Amino acid sequence: MKVGIPKEIKQGESRVGMTPAGVSELVKHGHTVYVQHTAGDGSGFPDKEYEEAGASILPTMEEVYAAADMIVKVKEPIAPEYPLIRKDQIVFTYFHFACERELTDAMLKSGAVCIAYETVQKADRSLPLLIPMSEVAGRMATLNGAYYLQKTKGGKGKLISGVPGVEPARVLVLGGGTVGEAAARMAAGLGASVIITDINLPRLRQLGMELPPNVHTVYSTEHNIRKLLPTVDVVVGSVLIPGAKCPHLITRDMLQLMEPGTVLVDVAIDQGGCFETSRPTTHEDPVYTIDGIIHYCVANIPGAVSHTSTLALTNATLRYALALADKGWQQACRDDHSLYLGLNVVDGKVTFKAVAEAFGMEYEPVEL
Repeated sequence: MKVGIPKEIKQGESRVGMTPAGVSELVKHGHTVYVQHTAGDGSGFPDKEYEEAGASILPTMEEVYAAADMIVKVKEPIAPEYPLIRKDQIVFTYFHFACERELTDAMLKSGAVCIAYETVQKADRSLPLLIPMSEVAGRMATLNGAYYLQKTKGGKGKLISGVPGVEPARVLVLGGGTVGEAAARMAAGLGASVIITDINLPRLRQLGMELPPNVHTVYSTEHNIRKLLPTVDVVVGSVLIPGAKCPHLITRDMLQLMEPGTVLVDVAIDQGGCFETSRPTTHEDPVYTIDGIIHYCVANIPGAVSHTSTLALTNATLRYALALADKGWQQACRDDHSLYLGLNVVDGKVTFKAVAEAFGMEYEPVEL
């Protein structure tokens, strides 16, 4: 198969779809790999390393899309890429369709096979291609929250760890999944007083046993969240319903409960955000303030640490990319149900139920 790795063009995105090590594995399996010129520069992987791994370097995005049977990316295609995607071409990337109607319509029109990293799901309901970026995003969410607590950044002027004789900051983490656990661990490691919430009692028990003693668990209800908000300094939103839009756990009126300078970090912004007042921001312009509350809603948080993120992502996606290239998408999805669950849009049809429900479209599961 001919595999293409274009340069990411979304604002502030420095990651690349595959490392040279991943390219080398594809080449060993007999596949041809095309990498766009300078695609890996932002992650610390120059063209020379890809050439040494066996890839062919093409000068433009257009040439990569035209040459490839399968495109491997990091972020969803954006408008300049839509006309480059053709019928029956496999596009393997993060899509987050449920909050992007324009993207969904464009991929339906293209007739491509769109396999979304974020909905590939194992039998135990874990999300193997979302986990590595969730681990990065959770850690970064805490670091960014701590940064914007500084008075010079509009925050309360609190040091997240405190110092001897001075209490640490209080961090509230909404959602006890991979992002939430990573955020709580990072905050606890920095010395903060941490509360993590979830609606899954067995998960709360697990977190209570595994996380450090300065992390406390609370069952997630609107009443409990409203009670906690006046007491916290940083809130990390990490709620996820695979493939679907997130519920709003903090509504506009709830901002009044928080002290001015409180920092909200919405890691769920790729799926619509879990704060009613959230809107996507960029690394270049990451925050805005509403009613005195700082909102950090960068839609590609792991892009800030692109070298680490690209390595972690390739470690997770490579086995699936190899299966798709070796077998073709239909046989690969027959052999691996978790990959089958990644099928979101195929040949002009919405094939993932949550996406269809988000837009009132017909859901047509793929028959293999």
